[in-house]
Formats: sequence, structure tokens, C-alpha cells
Amino acid sequence: MRIIVICFLFPIIILSQELNCKVSVNYSSIPSPNREMFNSMRQSIYEFMNNTNWTNDIFENEERVDCTILIRIDQQLSTDEYSGSISIQSSRPVFKTLYNSPMLNILDNQFRFRYVEFETLEFNENTHISNLTSVLAYYAYIVLGMDYDTFSIKGGDIFFKKAEKIVSNAQNDNNATGWKSFEGLANRYWLTENLLSVDFQNMRTFYYKYHREGLDNFTEKPDFVRESIAEAILTLREPFNQRPRGYLLQIFFDTKTDEIVNIFSQGNLMQADELVNLLNRMSITNADKWQKILSKQ
Repeated sequence: MRIIVICFLFPIIILSQELNCKVSVNYSSIPSPNREMFNSMRQSIYEFMNNTNWTNDIFENEERVDCTILIRIDQQLSTDEYSGSISIQSSRPVFKTLYNSPMLNILDNQFRFRYVEFETLEFNENTHISNLTSVLAYYAYIVLGMDYDTFSIKGGDIFFKKAEKIVSNAQNDNNATGWKSFEGLANRYWLTENLLSVDFQNMRTFYYKYHREGLDNFTEKPDFVRESIAEAILTLREPFNQRPRGYLLQIFFDTKTDEIVNIFSQGNLMQADELVNLLNRMSITNADKWQKILSKQ
């Protein structure tokens, strides 16, 4: 359980790092790379993600949120400037199981940044210091916000608003992309816009119902939970009708499709036809996978 400990004689808030983040840097596209420098880059990013206190809550070591960052360097633009992509994955443990449920699976191709070897990575939530630390902090808050949303309804609001502030601060950086609305429909701007939009509030509640009320009870009452999760998925009809191309919906299906199919791979489902029809509408590219749900009924 995450707690804040307060001493009445000497008021102290004990902080603990919240992320268990693995970091990889792929620089295979760079001719004659400086391997030591890229290893230093990986280590600096690892320490930034894992040693920063992102919240005021206490996390036991086993409660830290598992996530993975993969940075692919496509071009070295100058001695200290690079462009490429960053992918972020995170997961959440399911109660009374050894299973980790995937929470995020994002590929961000709008990633340009500067890195100077041995230079400390600095971040200030009130200003844009560098695109590297702004992007890293942005996704740290997104990972935490998604995790908190599964433990209490809209529990991630504070983190999504911090991420939104990073977006606002970064928009004046003319060398950085992914922060502005007109730079595409699937970028950092639109992710926080979706998360905080009235159009997607049902989806925010859905994450709690799917995970805390659903998956966390699966071992005890699997048939009941399957029906509950199916009902929760059906509530996504409203945000889909409002914003069918919403980036948050895209991320959800990029992350959860295989898990959804596995959930309904056993047992009978009363709403199978209705569920599959909606899934096909929302994510037609996964039609073959959705069909497997009907074949199990």
C-alpha cells in the first residue's frame, strides 16, 4: 500500500522512487558510433527515470511501476543532436497472480534531442530545459497516470495535468516536434488532450473497471469478471462515437488487443456478438483476432 509517513516532531515526507524503468538505446543506424557515449546516454536516462521522485507517495520496492523505454537513434544531426524514435511500454500486476497486464504500448516517432556526455539531465516542471528531459518526464507522468487510473477512478488526473503542463512549456521549442496539435493526430499533444477531454472521461473510468473491478478479481470469479469486462468494453462505444480517431483509443488497442482475446478465450459470454461487433467497429485492423472470441463460444 502506498502511504505518506509524517513525524509530528519533525514533519518529514518520505519519498521513494516510483518507476522500475529499463532503458535501451539502439544506435545501429549510426556509422562509426561512439559506443561509450551511447552507453553513457543510456545510463543517464536510466538514472533520470529511476532516481527522480515523480510523486509525494511512498512506494515499496515491489510496488514500483514496471516500464521499458527503447530509444532508436536514426540520425546524428550534429556532435550532440540526434533524431529517431522513443517507444514506451508499461505494465501493472494483477492481484493474486503472477501476470502483468500491459498498460501502455506507444511508439513516438517525433523525437529530436540534444545530449552531451556526462552532462546532468535536468528537469523543471515549470520550464522547458531540454527536449530530452521534457519527453522523458512527460512519459513518466503518463505511465504513472495510467497506473493510478486503475486503482481509483480518474486517479491519474494529477499526473496527466503535469504532462499537459510539459506540453505547454515545450511548444516554444522550434527544434522539437510532437508537442503541437497540428503536427499530427497521434502525438504527445493529443494524448494529454484525450486523457483530459470530456469526450474520453468514460474511458478513464473504464480503466478502473477493467483492471481493479475486473482483472484483479479474475482468479476468484472468472465467469463473472468476463461479463463485467465485456460490459466495461461496451461503454467505450460512447467515446468512439464522439472521437473515432482518438489517439487514446488507438493506444488502447495497440496495448490490449491480445489480452482481450485471451480473457474471452475460455468460458461462455452472453454478450459475445455485441462485443465483437463493437470491437470490429473500433479496431477493424484486428478483425481476425476478434473473430477468435466468437470461435471460443
